[in-house]
Amino acid sequence: MTALTPRLRRPATHDDPLRVLLLHGLGGRPSVWDPFAARADGRLELWDVELPWRAMADSEGWGSLPQPAECLVELLQEPYDAVVAHSYAANLLTEAGAAGLVAPRPTVLVSPFYRSSPRDFDWSVISYYLNDFHRVFEEALEVGETQRFAKTHRDWMALRLRDQIGPYGWMRFFESYLRTPFLDLAAVRSPLLVLSGEKDIAARAEDGRALAAAVPGARFELLDGCRHFPMVEDPDRVTRLVHDFLAVGPRPARHAAAAPVPRLEMT
Repeated sequence: MTALTPRLRRPATHDDPLRVLLLHGLGGRPSVWDPFAARADGRLELWDVELPWRAMADSEGWGSLPQPAECLVELLQEPYDAVVAHSYAANLLTEAGAAGLVAPRPTVLVSPFYRSSPRDFDWSVISYYLNDFHRVFEEALEVGETQRFAKTHRDWMALRLRDQIGPYGWMRFFESYLRTPFLDLAAVRSPLLVLSGEKDIAARAEDGRALAAAVPGARFELLDGCRHFPMVEDPDRVTRLVHDFLAVGPRPARHAAAAPVPRLEMT
């Protein structure tokens, strides 16, 4: 996989900035964080990156790799003070944290996927996420800059996104979801804030609540009226929650990093 190049999207206006890395989800782009970046406090130095699973990327590259979280492990060898991750990226980041492959740092998970027991997965769950996979992209197109397009065009675009991700990309996503009951969340050392939309049809609000309950000291916030993209739907509230969380969380030591590992091993 080609090495990723983070981008400084907005410098801080403070003498002692807090370096925050923003991670988009499956089929997304860094622009999903535009509303947050426009409202973020000047103390935050904001970084983003185009991840391998970005919109319209060819999944035959990253989707064929059994361990796509490795790219996040490499990214987080850099001394970021905090991370804000959405959806699929939130899941991969949680895996890496549970395995001790990334240094503890204040972390915000937005719309993560989680089930506490393997029994929570049955054939109806698989059918829903396979056959209705395009619906989350329809939702993204409704709330983003593409909302100006006619619904028929947005629906066509959602199917194009689904097809571009393809079976390999879908498998990587659903495998990460299936692994969630087996993560050692008690081993997560990062201060954690979990945000879930009340009306999320993809990552259920129950997922976020259960995930936060399983991580020692984690906080959970239910965002009323929001769906899978609360940072776009209610950016004022999301920004306020992130500000409050980062203000009260312990400041990590700069340059702290987990020991490098050759492979991301999940059992």
